[in-house]
Amino acid sequence: MESVRYGLVGYGRVSSLHAQAIRNSQKGTLVSVCGRNKDKRDAFAAEYGIASRAAITEMVELDHIDAVIIGVPHPQHREMTLAAFESGCHVLVEKPMAPTVAECTDMILAAERSGKKLSVVSQQRWFPANMRIREAIDSGKLGTPALAQAILLGWRDKQYYTGNPWRGKWDTEGGGVCINQAPHQFDLLTWFMGPVLRVFAEWDNINHPYIEVEDTAVATVRFAHGGMASILASNAQDPSLYVKVHVHGSNGASVGMQNNPGSIVKVEGNTIAPTPVNDLWTITGEEALLNTFRQQDSAFFQTIDPNTYFFTRQVDDFSRAIVEGGTPMVTGEDGRETVRIIEGIYTSGRQNSPIIYS
Repeated sequence: MESVRYGLVGYGRVSSLHAQAIRNSQKGTLVSVCGRNKDKRDAFAAEYGIASRAAITEMVELDHIDAVIIGVPHPQHREMTLAAFESGCHVLVEKPMAPTVAECTDMILAAERSGKKLSVVSQQRWFPANMRIREAIDSGKLGTPALAQAILLGWRDKQYYTGNPWRGKWDTEGGGVCINQAPHQFDLLTWFMGPVLRVFAEWDNINHPYIEVEDTAVATVRFAHGGMASILASNAQDPSLYVKVHVHGSNGASVGMQNNPGSIVKVEGNTIAPTPVNDLWTITGEEALLNTFRQQDSAFFQTIDPNTYFFTRQVDDFSRAIVEGGTPMVTGEDGRETVRIIEGIYTSGRQNSPIIYS
């Protein structure tokens, strides 16, 4: 196999980004799309010149796809992932992997039974600023990652929720800021700090009376390797402020990144606001590199489409794992660690007690 034949599950905005990413990839070919609304999937298929099918099984049988990218709302991720594995496809599923840890485990076990690859969309790992943090950890420049912070101070207006009726409800979205906006930051925390051991949290709805779910949460996380992290995730700041992820090492060195200052997302605009940059770098002898990193990243982001480039990087990585038989950079187990934080926050807030994972 030289090129992976991809089918898309879903036809919304994120599927459009994935469609463009596949077309820009080195080893991916976009073949078809499936979904429950025939008119919408037909319009999507016509836009991209691909086949429109009712189900994953049809894409496999008629279009001979090798893999699917699942871009439907996360309460449907388990159902669609299991259907894909039963049909013989590899699966790259959008974040968060699923609403619960148990569902994630079902997906992981199904991948193992089928002998197919499972990965979770976490394209922000490929941001240069985040790659530098991971490389600093791997090279021992921080000693051992001992303390971390994840801060998301954003905003979602009423139109964001009314535009998609499944949003803002416990039974159709499964939560608010923690399950929808913060998974990227939670993924980075677990990528930098390791598996999750314990979560203690509080959450509330500060200024979105028209939704059922939380717009703000604070949490403390203890990781299996001994490190700790604090989390502040909120959609209650108008206008949006910033996203930060910082890691502090046992040797006193600190590194971090700031993403999308001033505007976290433009839902309808298909743009990522100012370049994600390293905003903290105190490794001995490397302090002066901070300005260099910022200049490099600012110049680099002028040469790419940031909406699709990092999706393409992950598609390339997933395709490589399929073609060469390796492990994707983001595994199903990685996706489950993120959901441990999400589920831990909700359960801890309800029970007013720490949630411990064995």
